[in-house]
Amino acid sequence: MKVILLEDVKALGKKGQIVDVNDGYARNFIFKKKLGLEATPTNLNNLKLQKANDEKIAKEILEKAKAFGEELAKLTVVVKMKGGEGGRVFGSVSSKEIAEEAKKQFGVEIDKKKIVMEEPIKSFGAYELNVKLHPEVTAKLRVKVEENG
Repeated sequence: MKVILLEDVKALGKKGQIVDVNDGYARNFIFKKKLGLEATPTNLNNLKLQKANDEKIAKEILEKAKAFGEELAKLTVVVKMKGGEGGRVFGSVSSKEIAEEAKKQFGVEIDKKKIVMEEPIKSFGAYELNVKLHPEVTAKLRVKVEENG
């Protein structure tokens, strides 16, 4: 019996896949636990429409991420910090502080977890950081660390 999977099933397949299983397995396990539907022409058509809709939504999300990335590339976030000895920052600048300043200065929401920093910034100057907006979109964000005087 051909079955359309509604959930990932270990050792059988992923969500949205059409798999061939024994009738008993389908009736007693897959249908009972609502893990799949019988692959009737109506259900196959619904699956096709659902996949088309999912692709459309994914494309819209990608376009929004690209547009937001272009917007971010134009910005320079200024972070003011206390100065320590030898032109170094007293403490360090983390992605959390950069995200907060971006929101304060430009009203843009950036998830601090998406700002890529190998290590916190510990000296004054200008930096260019990557921001992962989408698996396919990485934007550049300029950050300028100034002394708070």
